[in-house]
Amino acid sequence: QVQLVESGGGLVQAGGSRRLSCAASGSISSINTMGWYRQAPGKQRELVAAITSSGRTNYADSVKGRFTISRDNAKNTVYLQMNSLKPEDTAVYYCAALGLVRTYWGQGTQVTVSS
Repeated sequence: QVQLVESGGGLVQAGGSRRLSCAASGSISSINTMGWYRQAPGKQRELVAAITSSGRTNYADSVKGRFTISRDNAKNTVYLQMNSLKPEDTAVYYCAALGLVRTYWGQGTQVTVSS
């Protein structure tokens, strides 16, 4: 089992920045890729960014150039630095860890961007 705890959500004005953190614990040796997803009201959950243990990253087109995912393997923590936030970035953001047989999810953290 892997446990994920997110933090850093909140209310921010358009154009502002926010950093999300996700601390992993448990059977983390089985985890290679970690990522951030988001789900806005009435929409499907979508991938925002992902990072492998070697540091390879992948971003949704909508956040490229504004968001940066990073990983501190020593702390078992993944970060999502969000800059130039837009109202359409408003969503519940979920941390995910891709295991060998399943994906683990955090509880989610709300990010609200006001215009």
